[in-house]
Amino acid sequence: MIIPDDQHEAVGKETGETAHSERFNNTIRQRLARFVRKTLSFSKTDLMHEVCLRLFLFRYNRSLRA
Repeated sequence: MIIPDDQHEAVGKETGETAHSERFNNTIRQRLARFVRKTLSFSKTDLMHEVCLRLFLFRYNRSLRA
């Protein structure tokens, strides 16, 4: 559980409150093919999967500051 039940409040898509997280998820899917495909850009180990995700997050966050 990430958010305790007493702090969690469900919202519908019409509120627009999910737009930021949905956009970020879409960015990850578009830029990291290894999360979608099992052919060309496929990580055989969990370690490589994690390393690629961390590298993406580092570069993504760094680009936001520039």
